[in-house]
Amino acid sequence: MTGHRGLRRDTRGIVDAPELFTHVRFRRREPAPALRPYLEHYWLIDWDLPEPYSSHLVPHPSVNLVFERYAGCGDDKAGFAEVSGIGLELFTQKLEGRGRVCGVQFRPGGFHPFAPGRPVAEWTGRRVPAAEVFTPPAAPSAVLDPGPEDERIAALDAYLLALGPEPDPQADRAMALAELIRTDRTVRRVSGLARAEGVSVRSLQRLFATYVGVGPKWVILRYRIHEALERAESEPDTDWAALAADLGYSDQAHLVRDFTATVGVPPTALAAHGPR
Repeated sequence: MTGHRGLRRDTRGIVDAPELFTHVRFRRREPAPALRPYLEHYWLIDWDLPEPYSSHLVPHPSVNLVFERYAGCGDDKAGFAEVSGIGLELFTQKLEGRGRVCGVQFRPGGFHPFAPGRPVAEWTGRRVPAAEVFTPPAAPSAVLDPGPEDERIAALDAYLLALGPEPDPQADRAMALAELIRTDRTVRRVSGLARAEGVSVRSLQRLFATYVGVGPKWVILRYRIHEALERAESEPDTDWAALAADLGYSDQAHLVRDFTATVGVPPTALAAHGPR
């Protein structure tokens, strides 16, 4: 089983995180110890806005289980629950009025033990009702109704523990490899990762399709973009040529193309003017 890293404090993937935090209350919370090998964290958002606001996120290679309640969401009194597969494009969410979201972010590779019947790639790019994925289905009101935050966390713990994640050595392996990609910048090519693991590139791709939901190359590129996004927003004077080399790009132009295709603006524009 992968070791527990502790709660991550970074805001990688959130476009203009400081601006988001002026509009919503955003918190991360740890799950129960038995769930930590599979989950990154819980994330909670509450808002009460006089005017609409749009948030932007460059998705992680992670599946999320999301409980939502807000005006216009369908049944905005009971709320709803959905499984959000890995997003392949910039995710934009319009927030207005009053709302609440309680989310579960699984570790890359950590979702499959809770829903072992299908490859995780089947959910990639999709948002589907949680009842189509889990048995028994989640009760949104049990998670969204409690006022005290600790009670919401307890409800999430109780539901996920009841699902009984199935031990799976291949899931453990997929989680460990995804974590290696995230933390080790020397992992730049799938062929090198496969060679280090003693498997073929094709075998590695099948493992990631089944347990992560996207290929290892996509994970490598996405974590590069997360790093570049964080630099663009925190260090306006970033040496982009040096960062491109550090992230394993052949040149600065290649980094700028990938960044612009993913985020919608080049990194220098984001650093100077914020998200569009």
